[in-house]
This record gives sequence, C-alpha cells and structure tokens, in this order.
Amino acid sequence: MHEHMNSNTTLQAPIGSGYNADSTAEQVIGNMDLSGKVAIVTGGYSGIGLETARVLAGAGATVIVPARTPDKARAAVAGIPGLELEALDLLDPDSIDSFARRFLDSGRPLHILVNSAGIMAAPLARDARGYESQFATNHLGHFQLTARLLPALKRAGDARVVSVTSRAHRLGGVDLNDPNFEHREYDKWKSYAQSKTANVLFAVMLDEKFKAQGIRAFAVHPGLIPSSGIGRFLQAEEIGVKPVQAEQEQVEDQKLKQEQPASGAGADRMKTIEQGAATSVWCAVSGQLAGMGGVYCEDADLSEAVPADSMQGSGVWPWAIDREIAEQLWALSEDLTGVKFGN
Repeated sequence: MHEHMNSNTTLQAPIGSGYNADSTAEQVIGNMDLSGKVAIVTGGYSGIGLETARVLAGAGATVIVPARTPDKARAAVAGIPGLELEALDLLDPDSIDSFARRFLDSGRPLHILVNSAGIMAAPLARDARGYESQFATNHLGHFQLTARLLPALKRAGDARVVSVTSRAHRLGGVDLNDPNFEHREYDKWKSYAQSKTANVLFAVMLDEKFKAQGIRAFAVHPGLIPSSGIGRFLQAEEIGVKPVQAEQEQVEDQKLKQEQPASGAGADRMKTIEQGAATSVWCAVSGQLAGMGGVYCEDADLSEAVPADSMQGSGVWPWAIDREIAEQLWALSEDLTGVKFGN
C-alpha cells in the first residue's frame, strides 16, 4: 500500500491568518484594490461562485464568468459592474478551446483563475468521449481550461489558480486505472470524491510545475453550505445532469459527517454563501499567501495534513497531496484530454 511519503504534508500547516469559519469574502478582501486585475470564475453565476465573482468585481477587478448558456446566467449577474459573461461548456473540449482562444485573442493577462464550477453526486452520465461526467466536468474540463489559458496566466507575471474542491475528498482517492468507471460499478459518491481529490492533486502539480514562472495554485474547501447545495450553486442543470437535491443533501450530510467528532476549526459548521466564498477569495488575492502554493485551504487558512485513518472533520487526507500520485494523474489527464501544458 502506498505510504504517501512523497507528499506536501510539510506545507500543510495553518499560518494563523486571523480568519475563521465565520469570515466572509467581503471581510477577506477588505479595502483591497484590484483595479487592472483580470479574473475568470467558472460557475460564477450562482452560489459561492457568484459571490466570489461579485466580491472580486467589487474590488475593481474585471471578472469574466463563463456559462454554458450565458442568457440564463445574465439575470444572476445583472448589476455587477466589471463583469463579463462568456460561453463555455466544461464537458465540450471544443467549447473550452473556443473560450480560451477568445480570451487569449483579447491580449489580456489573467491574474486570477477560480475553477469553481462542477457537479456533485450525479447519476452515471458520460460525455461524447465516454468519460464519466463528474470526473470530466470537475477535473478534466478545468485541466484543459487551465492549460489553454496558460499563456495569459504567464503574462500576468503573478497569477493564482484556485481549484474549489471539497472535504468529500476524504471518501477516496483517484483510481488511476479506471477513472471513468468502465470496469467497476459506478458509485456517485466515490466518483465525486475522486473528482474532488483530483482537484487537490491538480493544484499540487500545477504549482510545482509553474511556480517559477509566477503561477501559484491552491485548492479550497468552501465548507458545508446547505443554502447552496452543489447541485444548485454549480449549476448541474447547465450540464444536463440533474441530481436530486433533497437526496444529495441527505446523503452528503450522512457521508461527510458520519463518525466525525466535532473537531477542527469550523469542521461541522454550516456556512452561508458569503462565508463559503471567503477561502476562494482569500487564496485568490491574499498577500498572506505570498511565496506559497500547492496547498489545501479551508476557513481562509491553510489546513493541516491528517493521517489516512483520521476521523476528524477538517484537514487534507494523504492521497490528495501525494506528489507521485499528482504526477501520475497529470500524465493521465494529458492522455485523456489530448492536451499538454506548455513549459
């Protein structure tokens, strides 16, 4: 069994940011001036994605929000200055390439990329390539998007990529031999956990590969947000997958909280959308993270690494920060998407 010795464990230590589970995105950004900064927030038209986009725009950033159907998203973002809607379907490789090409053609740098869109506990569905929808949407789509936007991230000179993950990663790692459930029985929660672990591993490897070029990467657990179940705030219906919301919330509550004592800062606390967006915003802009990256964060601070058998409610599990697994997933993702990152 893999002992996860080759991991980012030493990087995972809270820094005493001064924030906590109650902190909101507004409090985190304070009076920061983001004028001249450009951000892309996937899933930025509902729930924590919308709050993330709103707060970044409110601080002066130009924020691009991609949506599969921009017309449907228009009402949600109406009245937010500095926000642009664009078309993007994370399950469609051509759509991803077209969106990225339009952005690159604008000549703008990209200072902040928040990969916030996704789906949770969806029934088995496959994209046109035959890839399982949660892995394809939550991980592969964002992998390809980030790769295509790399020139703009480099152009910024000081860029951050924030991947919204979940503490559901504790339910299991990535099956590198069968990520698309072709040879094992489909389990919507194992699939979701796999995709959320992949989000963390992606941050680990992206940071390692490109920190020397000014790109730092972070993985964020926003917290448990009952008022914004992931099926709603990440617009599952936009991608044609419609999980049953009541069942989602019930199973999430059961799966993620079973056998967990109330330990860790805000471990079992329910959050508002404003609190849920705080860590994404903190990782996107905070000077407290200067010189850091490749880490998993929650409650607007770095989270601690916990052992594989940990029963506590917060922290990051070893299979999500193992560099060897991260490297293998990176190679697999390049193979599955046919997309290679530049140097």
